Amino acid sequence: MPDSYTEAAGTHSASTLPADSVGVITPEIAHFDTPLSLACGKVLPEYDLVYETYGTLNAERSNAVLICHALSGHHHAAGYHSRDDRKPGWWDAHIGPGKSIDTNHFFVVSLNNLGGCHGSTGPLSHNPETGRQWGPDFPMITVSDWVESQVRLADYLSIERWAAAVGGSLGGMQVLQWSLAYPERIANAVVIAATPRLSAQNIAFNEVARQAIRSDPDFHAGWYGEHDTVPKRGLKLARMVGHITYLSEDAMGSKFGRDLRSNDLNFGFDVEFQVESYLRHQGDTFSTTFDANTYLLMTKALDYFDPAAIYGGDLSRALAPAQCPFLVMSFTSDWRFPPSRSRELVDALIHAGKPVSFASIDSPFGHDAFLLPDERYHAMFSAFMQRAARELNLDTQANKEVTS
Repeated sequence: MPDSYTEAAGTHSASTLPADSVGVITPEIAHFDTPLSLACGKVLPEYDLVYETYGTLNAERSNAVLICHALSGHHHAAGYHSRDDRKPGWWDAHIGPGKSIDTNHFFVVSLNNLGGCHGSTGPLSHNPETGRQWGPDFPMITVSDWVESQVRLADYLSIERWAAAVGGSLGGMQVLQWSLAYPERIANAVVIAATPRLSAQNIAFNEVARQAIRSDPDFHAGWYGEHDTVPKRGLKLARMVGHITYLSEDAMGSKFGRDLRSNDLNFGFDVEFQVESYLRHQGDTFSTTFDANTYLLMTKALDYFDPAAIYGGDLSRALAPAQCPFLVMSFTSDWRFPPSRSRELVDALIHAGKPVSFASIDSPFGHDAFLLPDERYHAMFSAFMQRAARELNLDTQANKEVTS
């Protein structure tokens, strides 16, 4: 699901980087000119994927970990793009030397998905067949399409099998799809704060967000780029609605309560409560950094995902192709994707005879808890990844740089 990437990361001084950081990272671009057939029936003639890597790929190319991002995510998961960056990548709390995904052992690949707005081909890119910006003509994308493009990225990097595929929220859905579509190409699967399919309530939240964007006068049926406008009001409202669902009631209450911005009520509709100010700030920031057509595409990808649908809703039958051990984690105060949805997945995995570990982490931070440091979360995550490293015979000395 969507999440507060900009809030999750810490800050540092401009002159020093933390000792457990992956350091200053330069994104890379992989270009693909082999057409990609999509689930919607359309074909993407060519495309770029922007990605980052952390750690060192070993000589056997057996220590690679794929990071799948959530709705508002991108390729910049860890480290800094310069020493002047105030905040690191969105999952820096869990990627780096000695962290849950330990770059002393693993080579980590994080990408911006197709349809994104942070460098990979998406609505902001130009359609090679028309010379016009893709805009609303960019084809509908599904989770299975993302996995197909990620398979090509793995081939581009000469990675035959991921040591693990890891993702939170919408990223967890991608990991699940990997385990079903390409079971022989992942050794371990980590699914965090995710669900095998959206509830009606979650689809409803997504639809409210989409309608907020599409009803903005500056949307222009998705061709706002050609009108030199941005549907900021719609994006702002969509983010505000979404952000409420990413935080728990306790987290919002402890952070803001009913605190006023000033000492007195003003008996009007301007901002009076601190929580109102916070939501407006989140919406304003998001409306200047994220693309509206991308938001529409990615929320639809969330809605469509349901691997059990072709099996009459029988999730255990859908999971039959999976071969790898799973780690499934949820958070007690996450009401967007509550622990009950993770247990649904765990029960189906057990019924299908698949190895699975499960933890419901006690956290007050709601859905966004998967982005944040937490002692029990780290311990469970780290233990699973350490086991994976041992079973794959990975160690610091074995991770010798590959020369081409």
